[in-house]
Order: sequence, then C-alpha cells, then structure tokens
Amino acid sequence: MSGFSGASYGSEVMRCPFCRVDDDRVIDSRASEGGSVVRRRRQCSACGKRFTTYERIEESIKLAVIKRDGARVPYDRRKILAGLQRACWKRPVGTPALEALADHVEEEIFRRFDREVPSQFIGEQCAKRLRRLDQVAYVRFASVYHQFKDVGQFIDEAKQVLESSDHDAPDQPSLFDRAGEGES
Repeated sequence: MSGFSGASYGSEVMRCPFCRVDDDRVIDSRASEGGSVVRRRRQCSACGKRFTTYERIEESIKLAVIKRDGARVPYDRRKILAGLQRACWKRPVGTPALEALADHVEEEIFRRFDREVPSQFIGEQCAKRLRRLDQVAYVRFASVYHQFKDVGQFIDEAKQVLESSDHDAPDQPSLFDRAGEGES
C-alpha cells in the first residue's frame, strides 16, 4: 500500500496532526490486535512528519445497550473509555492499559451478545478488570457503578478490596498505607 496519498473516506479527509494538510502517504501498514485493527504509519508530504493511524472494523450489527431504566442506546466504545479515564484520573494508569482493558471488555461483549447487552454486564466487566489494574481506580469506578448512597458503602467496598488485594493484584501497591499494622 506504499505510495497511497491523500487518505480519505467519503467526504472525510485524513489530515496531518502537525500541519493539518491532507496530503500524506502510507509508509507502513500492518494488522494488530488479532487482525481486527490495521495500523498505518503515514508521512505528511507537506511537513515530512510521520504519524500513526488505526482502522478498526465497524461492526455491521448495531449493538444496543439496555440501561438500568430500560432505555436502549447505541453501543459506544468511547463511553467505556471515558468512564475508565474518569476512574483513573491522576492514577499511574496509561492510555495503552485503558485501551487494552476496553478491548478485552469489548471482545467479551461481542462474544456473548448479538443485538443487546445490559449496561450492568458492561459495568461488571470493566470493574472486574479495573480491580486487577488499579485498586483506587476500581473503588472510584465502583462508587459510581454501584451508586453508593453514603460514605459507609464506599468504606465497605474499600475494605473488601483491602481484604482480597493480596489475591487480586499482588504486584500492585496497597490501597491504603498499612504502616503501623502489626505494631503494638
């Protein structure tokens, strides 16, 4: 595919993120994420800088999410990422880790559901994986997902994480500093 220039689809145009010109060429193209994504390295003909684009297969079957109130909304991966990013705000969790987590959740969704998926399933999958990734982010996510009504519920969830933290994520720092434990 080398030499392709002025990438566009319909009326949408691929613009260089540096100079905003729509004249580029693909210098490398390869499959990633198990063949469901095509990664392309491009070089802008105007400024000479290189950038990466990703093409993801759009699911031909539109999936609806069934909300708690019974409303149905179109599935949107960006909503999963936005929720994860809010939970991981100011935490040492990078975007690639969140993208990978969203990929795993999305794979599970499309593996188990054809047309409709309950929002509770999406939340449970995110929470389960987030708990292994970052305990603080998990508790933040759980507080919204479980709709905690008071601080007591928040504390109870944090205690459960503390009690099982050695089993869930042994390499992860403790949720709370346990300094002084074991001292009399």
